[in-house]
Amino acid sequence: MSDYSRRQFLQASSVFVPAGLSSLSTLALPSPSAALAQPTGAGVVPEPYPSAWLPAGIRSRFVDDINGLRIHVLEAGYESSGRPALLLLHGFPELAYSWRRIMLPLAEAGYHVIAPDVRGYGRTTGWSSDYDTDLTPFRRLNKVRDALGLVAAFGYESVAAVIGHDAGAPLAGWCALTRPDIYKSVVMMSAPFGGVSTLPFDTVNKPTRTTASAPTDIYADLANLSRPRKHYQRYYRTREANENMWHAEHGIHDFIRAYYHFKSADWEGNQPHRLAARTAEQWALMPEYYIMDLDAGMAETVAAKMPSAAEIAANSWLPDDELEVYATEYGRTSFQGGLNGYRMGGTTIGRAEVELYSGRTIDQPSMFISGKSDWGTFQSPGSFERMQEQACTDMRAVHLVDGAGHWVQQEQAEVVSRLILEFLENAG
Repeated sequence: MSDYSRRQFLQASSVFVPAGLSSLSTLALPSPSAALAQPTGAGVVPEPYPSAWLPAGIRSRFVDDINGLRIHVLEAGYESSGRPALLLLHGFPELAYSWRRIMLPLAEAGYHVIAPDVRGYGRTTGWSSDYDTDLTPFRRLNKVRDALGLVAAFGYESVAAVIGHDAGAPLAGWCALTRPDIYKSVVMMSAPFGGVSTLPFDTVNKPTRTTASAPTDIYADLANLSRPRKHYQRYYRTREANENMWHAEHGIHDFIRAYYHFKSADWEGNQPHRLAARTAEQWALMPEYYIMDLDAGMAETVAAKMPSAAEIAANSWLPDDELEVYATEYGRTSFQGGLNGYRMGGTTIGRAEVELYSGRTIDQPSMFISGKSDWGTFQSPGSFERMQEQACTDMRAVHLVDGAGHWVQQEQAEVVSRLILEFLENAG
């Protein structure tokens, strides 16, 4: 057995125990020729986080039988009953742990704060990390169902707010849009909610429209630039993406360090602005973590922006011991669960059920927060404006926070906590 696979097996034996088994001798060993992700499906029982990973006042626990999942949850403000609840939904490559810096301030203000590892991530089990798996469970409204089941399991008929970051932002938006009776307000971070598509309208007895020319393929246009490029989401749908990041040349710890640094305010090259149009030429103005070089993997892309030892030592929002939590968790499970969400988005799976909400808007109080150095605000031209003008009819505030890039709730936790609490006070 290779050194890596032996280390992975030993780590597995201390974190996961297959349900109903009393002996570790029946655990499947990783292949000597390839390091495999630990099981994430049904019948696998993870342990809670080690206490050393969490500050006092946050606990790690599990909630069983939620839409086929055993959901791992971080929880704060659990000491007394009757508190209003907040549901926090993370993005990629994140975990429930990504909310650790704002959970206690929210709990100290009187809230019961619930942050799950969403389907495809961390210590939540009942999903497949296989590239060739059925992607149907990863569809958008099934993740909304996951969140709804979790709220119900905690005994809440409604929550004060659903709060999402990155890929968790549109998930939070869809929670709010589909169940306004449950989610009384919504906060979205870093990824604007551009609204719901509309169905063809008033088409009876009208001639079928024809197009004079085929629509432009922006992805082909990217590849044909003088410096050939590709969109990161297209890359995330490929079979090789997980292996490239999971087994990066310099190790998963350094990969995550470089990835987080490159997208943060610590990298001075992040100077986002509105893009004039959805064209290859405009997209190519964004950094390589969004518009990659055509022949590069993500590991190589971010390695070029690895921070210096001095920059790492000066990082107070993600010191090495906290980054190691991400490295440990993704080192066990791989990135494929999160990537399967991106892959599902490139299919027609679940499209018809989403179209049931055609024309619907988010009508409860809403707020958007992003880092001033976060390109995520503008990466989809027009979405930032549509969110404010059309998709959300009661948007109370938009904040672009100084000193933060993409990881705004980690980079500027104190500011984000204050903004959320002010919003909740005024939204009630």
